[in-house]
Amino acid sequence: MFAAERRQLILEMVRANGAVSLRELARVVQTSEVTVRRDVRALEAEGLLDRRHGGAVLPGGFTRESGFPQKSHLATAEKTAVADLAAGLVEEGEAIVVGAGTTTQELARRLARVPGLTVVTNSLLVAQALAHANRVEVVMTGGTLRGSNYALVGSGAEQSLQGLRVSKAFLSGSGLTAERGLSTSNMLAASVDRALVQAAAEVVVLADHTKLGADTMFQTVPTDLITRLVTDEPPGHDDRAATELQALADQGVQIAVAGGPGGAPGPGNAGGEAGPGRQQRRDVPVPGPRRQVPGAGPGLRAAAALGDQGGGAEQRSRVADLRRR
Repeated sequence: MFAAERRQLILEMVRANGAVSLRELARVVQTSEVTVRRDVRALEAEGLLDRRHGGAVLPGGFTRESGFPQKSHLATAEKTAVADLAAGLVEEGEAIVVGAGTTTQELARRLARVPGLTVVTNSLLVAQALAHANRVEVVMTGGTLRGSNYALVGSGAEQSLQGLRVSKAFLSGSGLTAERGLSTSNMLAASVDRALVQAAAEVVVLADHTKLGADTMFQTVPTDLITRLVTDEPPGHDDRAATELQALADQGVQIAVAGGPGGAPGPGNAGGEAGPGRQQRRDVPVPGPRRQVPGAGPGLRAAAALGDQGGGAEQRSRVADLRRR
């Protein structure tokens, strides 16, 4: 087991139990107490846990990561709206990667109807959603199973993605800010998501409004590498989400907002044809070409602006409209 994998497992045990002895940690990670003590010391230096005599405990400000059963019941309507809109970005015959998460699982259920699709994923839930789809090929990464979200992580997963090239990567996470981009609370999950990003020409982030403005431990995708954000319309009182949308748009991220049934019409729906269950979309155009980041993976191309390329004033007014709502 690599040091990073060992330390991530130690972190997960401490978060799950609150406090764990060095002896128990050594038994689970199958190494000596001397090595575990060194790992615990390194994790404490990063502020991820606190050492105690003969063991490790949670630091004061950190809480346990929610598992799949808890996450699957959070913001279900919002995730459905985001998945419905994101599915429209996938074309027949494309090759894409889809990361792990409850929102990407919802997306996968809708991708089952796209013929000729090839989906590369490290998520057992995504693969299960596509298992019986006609004319959809599913390619699984290797790796070690992380039971809390049914995802394959670790060096095996990352190595299996080397040399891969696809058109789009669809990822979700625990938080999204304009300052740091997409982030997650798990180190191994973040590392695999970064490998998925390197394999794609465009990066599409799926994040409902509850994740906007939230910043978690490990950065997955910096803002400069996010081509498009697909989100739902934040409620009128959610200033934090609206502020982040504005900041993300200012940095050149294309934003597609899924409107709820009966909401205000967006582009392509000028007649106000919103009815029960009808999904709407409002795109916020990018004011100019995306800038490239030194050291970014080969083939990552600048995103083209959506719709009218007519400058920042119109874009800011559209995002400002979200804040008024």
